[in-house]
Amino acid sequence: MAALREKLQSRTFVLTAEVTPPLSSDPNDLMGRAAPLKDLADAVNVTDGAGARAHLESIVAAEFLLRAGIEPILQLTCRDRNRIALQSLLVGAAALGIRNVLALTGDNPKAGDQPETKPVFDLDSSGIVAIAASIRDRHQLPHGRPVGGTADFFIGVADAPLDPPAGWEPDSLRKKIEAGAQFVQTQFCMDTAILRRYIARLREHGLLDRCHILVGVAPLASARSARWIRESLKGSIIPDWIVERMDKAADARAEGEAICVDLLREMREIDGVAGAHVMAPLNDAAIPRVIEQMRAG
Repeated sequence: MAALREKLQSRTFVLTAEVTPPLSSDPNDLMGRAAPLKDLADAVNVTDGAGARAHLESIVAAEFLLRAGIEPILQLTCRDRNRIALQSLLVGAAALGIRNVLALTGDNPKAGDQPETKPVFDLDSSGIVAIAASIRDRHQLPHGRPVGGTADFFIGVADAPLDPPAGWEPDSLRKKIEAGAQFVQTQFCMDTAILRRYIARLREHGLLDRCHILVGVAPLASARSARWIRESLKGSIIPDWIVERMDKAADARAEGEAICVDLLREMREIDGVAGAHVMAPLNDAAIPRVIEQMRAG
């Protein structure tokens, strides 16, 4: 499989997906989730403590995917680790041959199953990006300590599309790109009119020449799921027409997959959209079907 970076640089419309490692030490439990994506997704995100809950360590899960011939995107949050731990983990990722890294803030521990957990937040996501870029480009940690070996990192961050009001500037994303981010995976944005306006504003500020934008989409399982995502996942955009169409559908899951494929095909034609990131809360089995349909058309 060609590397994610090379596909994006060749302007191939990229499709990435996501797996949440189980709370299990049995690799088969992880691979049962990831194997259906092999040879379909261009790369697969391995989440890091998703939902502010314990799971199989993300770097271990990424290594299992790599061994299985699935290109991983290693998610790292600044919620759970200080800079020393993040630096060590990035060096370890490079040693394993993991190239794609996605820097994230992380879900609030109060939303998880152990709300008494103390978050770290020694750095923000831009700080993780800066560490990875320093190890890759200068062969040293940001404070100057040398790092042996090589680290061919391809560095990503998250962003939340919005309908930009007059005078809005993409300050948060610009900060991450200036720190060294090379690709972006967004929160759910299933309104292509808003997406076009968001992309146009990024272009006005010169950011599309500096990073690749992959838009978050979901094969929705039901109107209830659509409402939950819209209300519970900050920054998610799911328009009313989708919720209404799901409400009226005789087979909501099939309708959700059809909507997702239609949106992907429309996004593929939007200049500045480099690809899509397919996520499906509580509906993982739909992801390979959606990608397969998209590939076929």
